[in-house]
Amino acid sequence: MSKIKLSKEFIKSSVKLALNEDLYPSGDITSSLISNDKVVKFKLISNQFAIVGGLLFAKEAFSLIDSRIKFIIKKKDGSRVRKGNLVALIKGKAKNILIAERVALNFLSHISGIATKTNRFVKLAGKKTKICCTRKTIPNLRVIQKYAVKLGGGTNHRFNLSDEYLVKDNHIASSDLKTLVSKAIKNKKGKKITVEVDTIKQLKSILGLKFNTVLLDNMSTRNLRKSVKISKKYYETEASGNVNFKNVKAIASSGVNRISIGSITHSAPAVDFKLEI
Repeated sequence: MSKIKLSKEFIKSSVKLALNEDLYPSGDITSSLISNDKVVKFKLISNQFAIVGGLLFAKEAFSLIDSRIKFIIKKKDGSRVRKGNLVALIKGKAKNILIAERVALNFLSHISGIATKTNRFVKLAGKKTKICCTRKTIPNLRVIQKYAVKLGGGTNHRFNLSDEYLVKDNHIASSDLKTLVSKAIKNKKGKKITVEVDTIKQLKSILGLKFNTVLLDNMSTRNLRKSVKISKKYYETEASGNVNFKNVKAIASSGVNRISIGSITHSAPAVDFKLEI
């Protein structure tokens, strides 16, 4: 799997793009009305329980606007915070802090939102089952979103289409299950192979072929248990399909090794943070 890298340069370039989006073409025309150059201190406060993530992105937003702004981190990425907790202190000219405020909070709110939602699934699933993200990410934000999943205690699935073979239902509908799996085995060259099935009959038809993971898609808990029992001595098992907070515990109880959930990246609600003087 491609490794998630959050280098200083990656963070800087990501934040630059966001600031350009917010400031083109005339800058912050409202904050420009402020003429007072007095240095002020803002508190960055969480308005809810959350797993914090994205502080280096927030810090970079302020730094790119004004390198003299001090961003003093009080809670590290991955920390748990409650409503009212102080996350960071920001010292500098009010005008420049306000220019960067929204971009900084957008990164912080989104990354923390994914980490928080992931962590809730992790807690519900228990220690024996991994919670995985998918490729259902916002375009161009995949690195950031998969970083957030890791902060929440989740596991990164494949990063892109080159990472491993994943034979899914539409591949099968366009060809033949056994043929595709056999071709993947022949051409794997060190890549892992995952095969999706949605019935026990499909599973039995490929049992014994040498691949790594069987993805049990949209199965009832009863069929999941049967499928895990059939395949556990041959393959790692993964469940997917309409996983939510109400059913994840039952899915995990089937004995699957991991559960993949698209909503932790594509539908995580933003965490509410505020700046307060």
